[in-house]
Amino acid sequence: MKWMTTTAIAAISVMSFAGAASAAGELNIYNWGDYTSPELIKKFEEQFDVKVTVTDYDSNDTALAKVRAGGHGFDIVVPSANYIPIWVKEDLLLEARPDQMENFKNVDPRWVDVDWDPGRHYSVPWQWGLTGIGVNTKFYKGDVNTSAIFLDPPEELVGKINVAPEMNDVLYATIKYFGGDWCTTDKEVLMKVRDKLVEAKAKWLAMDYSVTDKLPTGDYAGVYYWNGAIMRSRLQNPEVKFGYPKEGYPVFMDSVAILKDAKNVDNAKAFMNFIMIPENAAMISNFAKYANGITGSEAFMVPEMKDAPELVIPAEFESAGEFLKSCEPEVLQLYTRIWTEVQK
Repeated sequence: MKWMTTTAIAAISVMSFAGAASAAGELNIYNWGDYTSPELIKKFEEQFDVKVTVTDYDSNDTALAKVRAGGHGFDIVVPSANYIPIWVKEDLLLEARPDQMENFKNVDPRWVDVDWDPGRHYSVPWQWGLTGIGVNTKFYKGDVNTSAIFLDPPEELVGKINVAPEMNDVLYATIKYFGGDWCTTDKEVLMKVRDKLVEAKAKWLAMDYSVTDKLPTGDYAGVYYWNGAIMRSRLQNPEVKFGYPKEGYPVFMDSVAILKDAKNVDNAKAFMNFIMIPENAAMISNFAKYANGITGSEAFMVPEMKDAPELVIPAEFESAGEFLKSCEPEVLQLYTRIWTEVQK
C-alpha cells in the first residue's frame, strides 16, 4: 500500500463501493453462534438494500470442514487468527484487499500488520478476547483463577462443568497446566495432557457451545469459556464470577474474511468496509461483549463495557496470557489425535 498515492487509493475505494449502497441483493454470513449483532445486521440491510442471512457454527474446525466440503453458499466467514493461515494456504479465501478500503484507517495499528494476515490483505477485525473461567458462586466460592476448575474440579463443581468445544483453546490451557509451551511436541507433556483431559471429561457435564443462559441459571456451575459470553452471563446474574487461569490462557482474535467462491462479493466487501466504522464496530461489541480492534469505537460502547472484570485484565494475570498462534501441520496432527480421544 505504501507505493500507492492517496489519489489512487481513493479511486479504488470509489470503484469498489460506488454501487454497493444502491445494489440490492443478498449476503450470506457464516459466523460463530450468538456472535452477530441483530442491530448491526438490520442497519446494514437498510443502508445497502441487502438481505443478510447468518448461519452459526460452534468451532473453527466445524466451519473449516463445512467450507472445505463445498456447496455451502456462504460469502463471509469469521475464523480465529490461528486458523486464517490454514484458510489462506488451502486457497479458501478471496484476497479482498481490505487494507485498500475507505474505512481501513480506523483499524487499531496493533491489529494491522498481524502475523496471520500481514498487512490485512484477507481479513478485518471482528472481535478479540480470551478464554477463561466462569463460576456461579452459588455453587463454588474458592479460587477461580486456575484451570484446575475444569481439569481437577473441586467436588462442588463435579458433574456441573461445561467446556468450550474448541480444540486449541482446551489443549492450550492443559499444556500450560503441565508447564509446557504451545505447539510443543514433547511426548511426556502430551501424554499427561491426553490422560488429564480423558480423566477430567468424566467430571464434566457438557462440551456445549452455549453458556450465556445456562451459567447464570445454574444449569452449569462452572465453565471454561470465552470472556464475552461469561460477561453476558454475569449481567444476568451477579453471582457469576470470571477468572484468569494463572497457569496460562489463550488470547484470540476472530476476523471477517470473504470466501473464494462467494457469490455476493460486492456485498461482502461492503460489509467489510461497514464494520470498520467505529459506531458499527461498537454495535458488534455491545452485543457480544468483546473488544473489537477499531479505533474510536469506545465512544459508542455501552457503560458496562468500560470497566468489566472480564475485559480489564488484572496486572497480576497479564503475563499469563498468550496470543494463540498457528502450529505446524505435524503438530496439529498430534493435537487432533488427542482431541479425537477426548471426544470419544
